[in-house]
Amino acid sequence: MPKRENISMSVIRRLPRYYRFLKHLRSKGVVRISSTELSAKLGLTASQIRQDLNCFGGFGQQGYGYMVDQLCEEIAHILGLSNGYKTILLGAGNLGQAIASHMSFEDDGFNLIGIFDSAPQKIGKTVNGLTVQDIASLEEFCQADMPSMAVLCVPREASAVLVERLYNIGVRNFWNFSHYDIIMKYPDALVENVHLSDSLMTLCYKISNTPDAS
Repeated sequence: MPKRENISMSVIRRLPRYYRFLKHLRSKGVVRISSTELSAKLGLTASQIRQDLNCFGGFGQQGYGYMVDQLCEEIAHILGLSNGYKTILLGAGNLGQAIASHMSFEDDGFNLIGIFDSAPQKIGKTVNGLTVQDIASLEEFCQADMPSMAVLCVPREASAVLVERLYNIGVRNFWNFSHYDIIMKYPDALVENVHLSDSLMTLCYKISNTPDAS
């Protein structure tokens, strides 16, 4: 089996899609599925699916397919979804509140333990059971509770100072909605950047280049 660090990110990025679909199958009572059936549902080739899963070991049998529950649990283990990494969210504006309220952090490997903002009108507000705290108390909170990951839902111009504060107290993992390029200054940080406008522009391209799509 290849070493985990040698597995391409393109493979890793397909795993959550496999996991979501397998969870759906499990909820419908499906017990077993073949790579051919998976490929028809996911729009990938059966060979691609087998190659992806073989990166982590053999989970199926030729001519028999995959046990849905087992494969679902194996992928959850590979992704680390039971780790419950302590997480804080910076920025309790519309985006931050939506993420805090509607993202299933616990199902996706994280545990949201704190929300911070600098605006007096937001401090003290309750969002999904958590009280928004003053960003001035960030260091004290992190030293006491030791979060592993920070979600950045703040404007780009505020991100540089906040990331520096977090980095200096040991937070090196970021889910970044801010458009600030963390890796440029902190190459050892682990960052997942989310650019919603990039996704929207990609859709615009697809519509513009598909006959009759508009």
